[in-house]
Amino acid sequence: MLGTSQRRLSDDALELRREAGRWLKQRREELGLSQRELATLVGTEYYTFISQLESGRGRIPPERYRVWADALQMEARSFVCTILRFYDPLTYEILFEADPAAAPVAAELG
Repeated sequence: MLGTSQRRLSDDALELRREAGRWLKQRREELGLSQRELATLVGTEYYTFISQLESGRGRIPPERYRVWADALQMEARSFVCTILRFYDPLTYEILFEADPAAAPVAAELG
């Protein structure tokens, strides 16, 4: 059974995943890609994986970040800075929040 603080962390993590999904969907749509087309570009067999990510029910494996960056026509660093903000906010904060100038690309992506 989860305690209150654990439940809050879990809820926060879920909301961040949903935000990541909204960002991924927005980027995909900006490029005019369907979920099926993006699935093909990232090499996943099932386009439903894209749907799951966009609804916050999954995460992109780190070893696939470069493939996703290419598919979304982004520099790998920009992609990772953005996705890290959603998937690992504590690491993101340690790396960039203490020195906002350290992450100018991520700041641009809002």
